[in-house]
Amino acid sequence: MAVNATIFKASVQISDMDRGYYGGHALTLARHPSETDERMMVRLLAYCLHAGAGLAFGKGLSTDDEPDLWEKDLTGAVISWIDVGLPDERRLRRAAGRARDVFVYSYGVQGARVWWEKIGQDLGKIRNLSVIRLPAETRELAKLAERNMSLTCTIQDKHVWLANDEESVEVALETLKSPNAGAMR
Repeated sequence: MAVNATIFKASVQISDMDRGYYGGHALTLARHPSETDERMMVRLLAYCLHAGAGLAFGKGLSTDDEPDLWEKDLTGAVISWIDVGLPDERRLRRAAGRARDVFVYSYGVQGARVWWEKIGQDLGKIRNLSVIRLPAETRELAKLAERNMSLTCTIQDKHVWLANDEESVEVALETLKSPNAGAMR
């Protein structure tokens, strides 16, 4: 018997000083039974970093041909492909062929470090790829996860503050690779 996804509702007020984007979003997140609160909140964090009219969540962990989030234009062409976690090189090469821009938000301190050491050099050849490593504080994001969330998100100088009425979590973004710059150390 299949276990259904757990549905989370999030009302998020975003103030992104880096992009000059300010807006409120009412989101529905489906958490796959095998997904942790931390991973779901990293997906929400990635949403905040790319928020805009065309951004949507993908179908989830069980779908190989869709990212965690993506933005499409009116013709259906993929503008941004956004994955969280530690995707394999083949998946990222396919994504780079389908989308104008590909973003990876890696998390899990030791796992992300080993993943990057293993494939970082090869990923340097993908011109439209950005890889951002998130610090251990992503574990703290799980504390903000509730079935009905009201959050504020402030983004400034590659730092993100995600907060509810009681707690705030700061996440510093570390760029490992940016488009056309190759692998960075």
